[in-house]
Amino acid sequence: MANALELGLDTFGDVTKGADGKLLSHAQVIRDVIDEAVLADEVGLEFFGVGEHHRADFAISAPDVVLPAIAGRTSRIRLGSAVTVLSSDDPVRVFQRFSTLDAASKGRAEVILGRGSFTESFPLFGYKLTDYEKLFTEKLDLFVKLLRDDAVTWRGETRAALTNQNVFPPIERGTLATWIGVGGSPESVLRAAHYGLPMMLAIIGGDPTRFKPYAELYLNALGELGKPALPIGVHSPGYVADTDEQAREEFWADYKRMRDQIGAERGWVPMQRSEYEHEIANGSLYVGSPETVARKIAATVKVIGASRFDLKYSAGALSHGKLMRCIELYGSRVAPMFRDLLA
Repeated sequence: MANALELGLDTFGDVTKGADGKLLSHAQVIRDVIDEAVLADEVGLEFFGVGEHHRADFAISAPDVVLPAIAGRTSRIRLGSAVTVLSSDDPVRVFQRFSTLDAASKGRAEVILGRGSFTESFPLFGYKLTDYEKLFTEKLDLFVKLLRDDAVTWRGETRAALTNQNVFPPIERGTLATWIGVGGSPESVLRAAHYGLPMMLAIIGGDPTRFKPYAELYLNALGELGKPALPIGVHSPGYVADTDEQAREEFWADYKRMRDQIGAERGWVPMQRSEYEHEIANGSLYVGSPETVARKIAATVKVIGASRFDLKYSAGALSHGKLMRCIELYGSRVAPMFRDLLA
């Protein structure tokens, strides 16, 4: 499981623009994401996470297929989902895919389980949104049994029961590193504590300090349940360039288009430049020079008490070349500054 003061990267495989300004194919974006992960390994980052989406603006719908391709070209970096939408998948198959990834990568697999911020997977795989809560609750309960029991007995309403069932392949050493993704509800925090799983806070807008009570609730609940303190992680969007001005200008247009497209589906008003600048200065956008981003990450980690910060570095059609430069700066300059600030 995570050690102190780790930095990772997350991407949802946003469909990006090529040199001609046109959107690339999903296939090319997937190949580019693999190259981005290889660079993340080379610059010394601890984790690379790949999200799961089922819509045209994201290329990756099967993280557990992309991740083994990354494993074959890397040697050290841990690899996982960001997140796996457990509600619309089968817990047994999810466990098998990630235990297989763990074997192929020699113990580097992680899974972050959540309900996801999009719902396209529910009709796609034949699930009812009216069962949203029941699906996640039951499937998480089964997944935890798979983590901890050699032979699993389980019964629920959302899939076939299991009786003294072994599931293969088993994890070679220890257990599969598993986090619960939390978007900001106390119920989700308490669920993570109940199962004794590390908590990954998705802080994608607003002042990150407002999540401090969730971290405190989690640690207090663990204590009351007699469980040891466990890692807390933070996932937030951002972008690194050589200077603050360059980062803000390069990130703005593509970030706004992505945010406005999703916002139109959800009834949000279009983003104004003033809101963007406010999020960088006071919210949860980690955009700027290496020093600026390192200082902001360090401040968030101190307040939350987190041991890992994952930067969601891709944003809409922002080009592969810019993303590669962001990763290079994040690993070679942000990471050492961040650790010096928290030494």
